[in-house]
Amino acid sequence: MNTNCRPFSTAKLLYQEYSDVALNKAIQSQKRADILAEDIELSSPSSPRLRRKVLSPQDSYLQRLSVSSTASLWQDIPKVRGSRILLSMSQDVQKLQEAKFELIMSEASYLRSLNVAVDHFQRSSELQALLTKQERKWLFSRLQDVRDVSACFLFDLEEKFEEDMFTFNVCDVALRHAPEFRRVYLPYVTNQTYQEQTFQRLLNGNARFQQVLERLESDPVCQRLSLKSFLILPFQRITRLKLLLQNILKRIPPGSDEEVQATQAYDALEKLIKDCNENVQRMKSTEELIYLRQKIDFECKIFPLVSQSRRLVKCGELTALDYNTLRKFTTRPIYLHLFNDRLLLSRPREGGRFVVFDHAAFSDARGEKCEMKLHGANKNVFRLFLLRNNQGKRVEFLFRTETQ
Repeated sequence: MNTNCRPFSTAKLLYQEYSDVALNKAIQSQKRADILAEDIELSSPSSPRLRRKVLSPQDSYLQRLSVSSTASLWQDIPKVRGSRILLSMSQDVQKLQEAKFELIMSEASYLRSLNVAVDHFQRSSELQALLTKQERKWLFSRLQDVRDVSACFLFDLEEKFEEDMFTFNVCDVALRHAPEFRRVYLPYVTNQTYQEQTFQRLLNGNARFQQVLERLESDPVCQRLSLKSFLILPFQRITRLKLLLQNILKRIPPGSDEEVQATQAYDALEKLIKDCNENVQRMKSTEELIYLRQKIDFECKIFPLVSQSRRLVKCGELTALDYNTLRKFTTRPIYLHLFNDRLLLSRPREGGRFVVFDHAAFSDARGEKCEMKLHGANKNVFRLFLLRNNQGKRVEFLFRTETQ
């Protein structure tokens, strides 16, 4: 097969713009289905509008399909539109094929954007010269691997389409490529935190980077779109791909082999997205812990703050109430960091720093509401018990908050 005549390879629309026309396309599809239903009732088989268009031998496969750059419908392809096979299909089957075609067309547009991201931005000699090896890794992550996987996926989708454009399947192809999706998307999406930080740091602190970036983004190949819009595409695509499979799945006849394949492909994408989200949150939590560790000093027993399983749940400043020798309350600010497994009590210092004077496992912390009047007014007061603090002792604190 001649790969230079791939039916979707010359689409002009970038993926960022493709999603904007998806809704309009769905509306057009419904209108066309309604019109076709009328044609079936009013037209005889010999009607001129049901005859196939006469094609010259020199027409390329791409030209015969007429897959345009404006998100064509499956029924817009002359070979499909002029076929009696189409007329024998129910509207439900037609909608199913349109949903499958949408997956292929969107992947073609997505790949076009990835090509711009890799060939125009990532491989720019000017941009490469400005970045360190680590910055290149964080900024572009495994973008080229994502592009290569998309290219292979689209190639297989097109092969299926070319075999039989009336009954082509895409779910088996998606299922077969699911392991490759996981291999490249999971690390790419997980790197999101580093990617965003690197991009903003370069944009704000490197004037030369900003100049080169503006020149690259002004190139017509970008269609007035920013580098950032290209970098976030993989995050958007895996979610969109799951929705496309869901749309196909709900139109497939129950009990068919195709339904089994669609379900398995959908489940694989759903799990991938879930794992990506969990990894991103875990990465952000770890980054937050690393940042916090740099601002914390321990005057009590030290424990390693940074852990992949630890996350910050809530933090804030409270007012500690202490009895003095005159049996009156004195106050002092205490800052609490509540993690999913640990509670830290600190004295706040200038510059956003903290001195930890006590801590305990989350399972050893207990809170108890305390009804009492202070200075004639009801306040939000509670007791905090550490059943076993950093020294293995039971301790108690009395805190007041400004709000309930």
